[in-house]
Amino acid sequence: MTAWNADTEAGASELGAVTVVEGSSFCISAHPGDIHAGGSQGAYYQDTRIVSRWVLRINGEPREPLVARNPASFQAEYVGRACTEDGRFESPLLVRHQRSVGSGLRDDLTITNYSGTPSTCTIELLIDADLADLFDVKGGRVGTAEETIKAAREDGLHIDALHSSGQRRAVLFQAHGAKVTEEGLTFNVTIPAREQWSTTIIALPLVNGEAPDDPFTAGTPLKHSTGARRQTQWEEHVPRITVSDQNVTDVLAQSQRDLGSLRIFDDEHPGRAAIAAGAPWFMALFGRDSLLASYMSLMVDPSLAAGTLQTLAGLQGSKVDPDSEEEPGRMPHEVRLGITAGLSLGGTAYYGTADATPLFVSTLGELSRWGLGEDIIESLLPHADRAIEWMEKYGDRDGDGFIEYQRPNNHGLVNQGWKDSWDGINFADGRMAEAPIALCEVQAYAYAAYVGRSLLARAAGDTAVERRCADKAAELKEAFNKTFWLPDKGYFALALDKDKNPVDSCTSNMGHCLWVGVVDEDKAPQVAERLMSKEMFTGWGIRTLGSDMGAYNPVSYHNGSVWPHDTALAATGLMRYGFVDEASRVASGLFDAAEHFGGQLPELFCGFDRSEFAEPVPYPTACSPQAWAAAAPVQLARILLRFDPDFTRDVLHLAPILPESFGGFTADNVLLGSSRLTVRASGSSGTVSGLPEGLHLRNDPRPQLAGDLFG
Repeated sequence: MTAWNADTEAGASELGAVTVVEGSSFCISAHPGDIHAGGSQGAYYQDTRIVSRWVLRINGEPREPLVARNPASFQAEYVGRACTEDGRFESPLLVRHQRSVGSGLRDDLTITNYSGTPSTCTIELLIDADLADLFDVKGGRVGTAEETIKAAREDGLHIDALHSSGQRRAVLFQAHGAKVTEEGLTFNVTIPAREQWSTTIIALPLVNGEAPDDPFTAGTPLKHSTGARRQTQWEEHVPRITVSDQNVTDVLAQSQRDLGSLRIFDDEHPGRAAIAAGAPWFMALFGRDSLLASYMSLMVDPSLAAGTLQTLAGLQGSKVDPDSEEEPGRMPHEVRLGITAGLSLGGTAYYGTADATPLFVSTLGELSRWGLGEDIIESLLPHADRAIEWMEKYGDRDGDGFIEYQRPNNHGLVNQGWKDSWDGINFADGRMAEAPIALCEVQAYAYAAYVGRSLLARAAGDTAVERRCADKAAELKEAFNKTFWLPDKGYFALALDKDKNPVDSCTSNMGHCLWVGVVDEDKAPQVAERLMSKEMFTGWGIRTLGSDMGAYNPVSYHNGSVWPHDTALAATGLMRYGFVDEASRVASGLFDAAEHFGGQLPELFCGFDRSEFAEPVPYPTACSPQAWAAAAPVQLARILLRFDPDFTRDVLHLAPILPESFGGFTADNVLLGSSRLTVRASGSSGTVSGLPEGLHLRNDPRPQLAGDLFG
């Protein structure tokens, strides 16, 4: 998920920080609620930091923090106590601070005086905004605006910055009754005995002088804010899941909350939501991440996948541009809104990814099995065909039938698969592979794209396209198993390098090949054995790189860590090929890991063995919440239920293999087609009520090697 600069690892919030998210807006603060200048803390709107300092002082002293919590994804609550006039912390003044993000920042402060005598207070809020682009903050390049003006006005503190792009970004800080200076806002108040004082501070963002359509206002109850409305609608929309194992219930509930918080919305299409890659730094549409996350969260909300596909279709490449790596038919890697995001690459969308384009086609094929409306599918078919044209004309650089990548510039990503860090693709002896590189899982996604498009053509009665894509899928599968298989090692090569040499390291990527069914049946047992070996399976999840490989490092980003989404897809592949016990073991390990992370799986964690550490070791800069990590438990629940709808064949498969420790499983309000289902399961038995008319329940697993998409 690395953004644009291949030498930069994905960062996360600072240790002990509190993060709140709404759409593409987010805020990172210290545990007491203050935002300190000089780091990455701040409030961000459209990839611009609109608050870089927010420090509360009461009678010249900071609060003593008591607790901080997130009652909602877009909201944080901080509780502390203030100093008394003589500086003691045995204070009768309790400070409650509620923060909300959305179209700006809203802070509601309430100070309660529990003393029997009045308390006179000077309340200072030291505030600033550097109006820096998110990427400049991450890279430590703040203060790059050509001109910044700060003015204390009657309506509040106004800070305005003109950037070299000609764009203006500004913010207006407002609070009723405050004395406004260029340093911030001050209140001089006397709080009567046993009473309280309250105020609301608004940070209103301005883009080229224009305020958002739905700004925060002090007089509007928070329950009417956009974030609150969206949260309520989401909670009513998603399934209600209960499992006898409380940890599994908690993990799945957290996953649903996180997926709701990571939705981003299109103002031109109010009913459409796509899913962002993750908080705090990747609250943007990422082709690969958004597609995989929306696929894995189908049981929660299939419309996320539909919205992601529709949004990506509107951004599909139409020309050749070496700066942004746009090519006709190519799907973007990442889309940004900030001031300088487009300056280095010639646009706000960057296209340097090898896998988003085939994943677009395969995800569309999968949605047809889930009963997605025919009108949406028909509108997206031309985009799927253009994507396949890209695969064959631009993706396959040398005509050998495989998709390769090589950046055409000096600023794009060096590696353009999901392991996109600069050192993520290496040989067994630790040497790094050189581009052009053909990744094994990208060929698997291409196979799935051909299979998916063939099925879509069958449903439409287009026999010519059906036959062509089916033939392409069969040819690719045969070539893949012949070229990438390493018989002396018993697993698939990670990639082919610039000289078509197999990159022979043992990695989790081959689990993705199992997932989509491109692996020949006779090779699958050896692949499963390697994935479950002590070198790969830690007890919590599957390592990205085997511990016996030359580049292995359990505390690396892609060379030995565990990524929940990667593990979940490998478990799906194991289940597809009939390795039921192995898939169940992997799923149980990841649910156990989630419990140690408070029910919220991070982007990744360190690859230490479970026998070595009693708890999974956190990776220091992992994003959380993160889309495909949030979706991973949902996907695991689906494979343990063996819940596989197929509207193209008028069947729904349900053949549970729930671990005994799970106990009973119930999911109400599951959307399938236009119906809402109730799914009940325990052990190896399951029932469904509310089936759509014409869809028949089958209590057997979907055939593991059926010639269609995603087992």
